[in-house]
Amino acid sequence: MAIHHAVFETAARAQTAAVTFDAGAEGWVGPSGSGGATTIPTTGGNPGANMRTIFNDFGITFSNSANAAFTGDYTTAASVKISIDIRVENLSFTGTQVSRPFLVELRDTTNPPAGYPWKSVWFLFGSVSLANSSAWRHFSVTFDPNSTTLPAGWGGYGAENAAGAPQLPAGVTFRDVLKGIDSMAFTTLQPGYFFGFTDHTMRIDNVSVTRVLPVIPADLNGDGAVNALDLAVLLSSWGACPPKGACAADLDGNGVIDARDLAALLSNWTV
Repeated sequence: MAIHHAVFETAARAQTAAVTFDAGAEGWVGPSGSGGATTIPTTGGNPGANMRTIFNDFGITFSNSANAAFTGDYTTAASVKISIDIRVENLSFTGTQVSRPFLVELRDTTNPPAGYPWKSVWFLFGSVSLANSSAWRHFSVTFDPNSTTLPAGWGGYGAENAAGAPQLPAGVTFRDVLKGIDSMAFTTLQPGYFFGFTDHTMRIDNVSVTRVLPVIPADLNGDGAVNALDLAVLLSSWGACPPKGACAADLDGNGVIDARDLAALLSNWTV
């Protein structure tokens, strides 16, 4: 009787959360009040629904602190990618079209430093204006959330240096902030800069975060844990596994699923 060996990929797993606004805000909020309003039109997006703001203020911010897919502990991932589409319809100061910075800021509001609403890390995508963003424009950044130093292009907030420039508080690393994100924000308010009252008409769409989870040795079914389900996979594959290395359950790569592979699986047991 032929023995069929189950083969499971153990490559890194990517988890993506995306908001297209076709199902509503899903936790995203924009500015509102005496300066204007934020709405979700069902058309004009990239494509379909989108979040649109008409607002007069120093700057505008779109943020999400209610959707767990965009908050929490980022350090459980091996890498993270954040993406957004943006379109400018008007960005004017005293009637003249201007440019403004556009950045993503990851905020930790728990136990903020004295005199600050939060500590954060932020990445400047670039400047936006009617001239360069009147059509939909895509921005993204990929980073290692476990870096203890600020990756290239990133800044910190929660303290300032001797020159008055924003920085992370003393003793706080990039990874420290990313262990407890309470809010993701896309904003034209770059730390350390100040702008006068500006008329903004802007749309955002297709906001997403992708977390690539690390490979877990002996996670044979790719669910992020090593448990009885993986044990069942190993036992169903017991015996020779030609050619060598063809079976995920051959954890030591010797061409046979045996007691050594069982020991390796049990040593990585998580649940």
